[in-house]
Amino acid sequence: MKNIEGQKVPQTTFKVRKNGNWDELNYDSLFKGKKVALFALPGAFTPTCSSTHLPRYNDLFETFKQNGIDAIYCLSVNDAFVMESWQEAQNAPNITFIPDGNGEFSDKMGLLVDKSAIGFGKRSWRYSMVVNDGTIEKMFIEPEKDGDPFEVSDAETMLNYLNADVELPKVATIFTKIGCPHCKRAKEVLTERKIQFFEIPSISSLALQSLGGEGTYPLVFLDGKKVGGREELEKLF
Repeated sequence: MKNIEGQKVPQTTFKVRKNGNWDELNYDSLFKGKKVALFALPGAFTPTCSSTHLPRYNDLFETFKQNGIDAIYCLSVNDAFVMESWQEAQNAPNITFIPDGNGEFSDKMGLLVDKSAIGFGKRSWRYSMVVNDGTIEKMFIEPEKDGDPFEVSDAETMLNYLNADVELPKVATIFTKIGCPHCKRAKEVLTERKIQFFEIPSISSLALQSLGGEGTYPLVFLDGKKVGGREELEKLF
């Protein structure tokens, strides 16, 4: 796993699917005149890639833009149909998905590895990099360990490289009940402050109590920490 910072990214043309039609992405369209973040992973629809690696880059897209990144690319040695389906399943509109179907780009990067032992064939090693006008400015390559290490190619590590003082946006989780006026107001409070939130509706009051609530709706968590109900949320702000 060789770090090739300072070198140009390989000249490669990628076959992609857009709206049911074939299209191409090439070096100029992806890298020329742009500062981009690219992260590569072993496979679409695989656990770590789907639950953590990809979603976090998508969620933090605006923060990346505020810190000088023009676009974010997700690359995997999968075919164009798989990558198109994965993007739809992940609801990740902020990310450009790059199918390195033949492994050509990954091979030229020196990061194509043999995962035949688990039936994957040849795949990309997990890494991320900042590419500035086609030149690799910074690379974060996962350590050479057994399995699928995920320690340095995450979105937060790259953001900290771009800006050591970066402030990550807050994320809320809100448990709600249909027809609850306090739930509606709590969501308005979060929206007014441009806080992204994930709504989980209609779980039982006993379940809310098991999460540390009073069994009443809503129950709000901010960055994983319990806030409480609508009144506590309004007081917080």
